[in-house]
Amino acid sequence: MPIPEDVTGEEIDKDVRQELQSLPKTLADDVARNLVMVARLIDEDPEGAYGYSRVALRLASRVAAVREAAGFAAYANQKYAEALAEFRAARRMTGTVDLWPVMADCERGLGRPEKALDMAGAPEVHKLDKAGQVEMRLVAAGARRDMGQLDAAIVTLQSPELASSSVQPWTARLRYAYADALLAAGRADEAREWFAKAVEADRDGSTDASDRLAELDGVEFVDALDEEEADEAPEGAEASAGPDVEAESEAEAESDAEQD
Repeated sequence: MPIPEDVTGEEIDKDVRQELQSLPKTLADDVARNLVMVARLIDEDPEGAYGYSRVALRLASRVAAVREAAGFAAYANQKYAEALAEFRAARRMTGTVDLWPVMADCERGLGRPEKALDMAGAPEVHKLDKAGQVEMRLVAAGARRDMGQLDAAIVTLQSPELASSSVQPWTARLRYAYADALLAAGRADEAREWFAKAVEADRDGSTDASDRLAELDGVEFVDALDEEEADEAPEGAEASAGPDVEAESEAEAESDAEQD
């Protein structure tokens, strides 16, 4: 797959670069450039990112960072079985638990919420950092919702991190998930409050909390292009009516002629 000339491979994280040092330099550079493309495209073009991840995997399948990148690319394309296999491989290579929450979410994607809940209660969770533990809580709440247990999902999300007034990288997503669960349970007033709190914490627009809040408040957004089309509609309507009016006039004229 083509890679832009401005991509050198030096853009990748230094830890990944260190992992690639086990490869011949030319090969390491090729793998690094493909990993850069995965990172660039994974949000806006998941299919493209997946393609580059497969190239990197073909070149260096024994590098944990490559297996992890391939896992995230597959995950972004909802290829959950493939993603889970890659995450498991990366975990075996590194011995870390960092991927535990996303592995559990893959279980959800495969229609196995019970397995995700089992993972949420496993000893590995205690080895996660704070961000990982919050992520695991989000996955567990999602699994509860998958099973139709809305009240349990709400309780799962109630935590010191949710109650904290400080804003952390996970705060907006945690508040958003809580608001969404409340709304699903029919607790609209509380949901509105938490969507508003999610908006306050969502500094980089990682959620659509502002849209959800506006929806609850009955605010409708009108696309500017739709407005232009609406303004042009009467002219089009008159134009399309023209032949019908003319046909009616001709029919009346013929009728008058027959009567004469």
